[in-house]
Amino acid sequence: MGQVTALLNSIGWTLPVVPELDDLTVGGLVMGTGIESSSHIYGLFQHICVAFELVLADGSLVRCTEEENSDLFHAVPWSCGTLGFLVAAEIKIVPAKSWVKLHYEPVRGLENICKRFAEASENKQNTFVEGLQYTLDTAVIMTGTMTDHAEPDKINRIGLHFQPWFFKHVESHLKGDRTGVEYIPLRQYYHRHTRSIFWELQDIIPFGNNPVFRWLFGWMVPPKISLLKLTQGETIRKLYEQHHVVQDMLIPMKHMQEAITRFHQDINVYPLWLCPFRLPPGRGMVHPKGQEEELYVDIGAYGEPRVKHFEAKASMRQLEKFVRDVHGFQMLYADVYMEREEFWEMFDGQLYHRLRNELGCKEAFPEVYDKICKSARH
Repeated sequence: MGQVTALLNSIGWTLPVVPELDDLTVGGLVMGTGIESSSHIYGLFQHICVAFELVLADGSLVRCTEEENSDLFHAVPWSCGTLGFLVAAEIKIVPAKSWVKLHYEPVRGLENICKRFAEASENKQNTFVEGLQYTLDTAVIMTGTMTDHAEPDKINRIGLHFQPWFFKHVESHLKGDRTGVEYIPLRQYYHRHTRSIFWELQDIIPFGNNPVFRWLFGWMVPPKISLLKLTQGETIRKLYEQHHVVQDMLIPMKHMQEAITRFHQDINVYPLWLCPFRLPPGRGMVHPKGQEEELYVDIGAYGEPRVKHFEAKASMRQLEKFVRDVHGFQMLYADVYMEREEFWEMFDGQLYHRLRNELGCKEAFPEVYDKICKSARH
């Protein structure tokens, strides 16, 4: 994403949905999924794609769109490379402007947070909508629009290495109980969570947001996520699993208050990332329960659980069951503790399994569950 935004923004264009972290790839965002604070208008990353080209199990190259090889076009997202190798994607682009005018609004009380967040998400005048929830009853909701003009005294270049981490800057509005408006360079807004890997870096470098550290060494962070994974031994991995959560759950907006309460009871991780998105009807693995478009929220939990009874497998299975019960979805980059039957209760596998049979995938590629389940990864 870092390369894509650098190229497109320089010529006055951008993607409608730009997931935050620089190292995220188009292939991963198509075969997995991707979301951003503009998703309440455009949907997930898959919904801004108009065509895919894949190499199938028999070696043939196939192009699929809404009209051509339509079933395959709908089945590719969330399939994690188990229907074919993605070699090209055609993606919509939209005109870009230089700045994001971002409004910060601290909100208190869980009911008020959910109500205000839903209202902001339904307002299509907001180009961007995002929430950071710091406790069960406190959050900051951000709404933004693109503009070519900025008020000089309200410019905040958050991407500079010596600037405070973005989530800490947002929290200052909550602690001061004040609203605010800032103008942020567009590309720096897109990658606002990159320097601190959302808030994961505070667990790796606890003093990383110290002004002296930022000034002297801020240019060195973040470390590559791939490097962190590569250098993670088995002992550290097991320690992380038992004392650290990295999960994104996609929940119908109407169940947001109930979901946040469950997150609080089961894992008690803060901040929570709140990102709205529209989910249109479809026949792929992920679609609303009914035949009408529905508004969802991505609740992202990244950090150390603060409940005494936390046990990774049992606690996450409880949360996964809740997500299934409300017809939500779990992002598949994270640890998945569901059994196969539970997995296919969460995801619609009808089209996926039919195409696996028709295209001879069983002899060439593992089933998506076998690729992403906990036992397969470790």
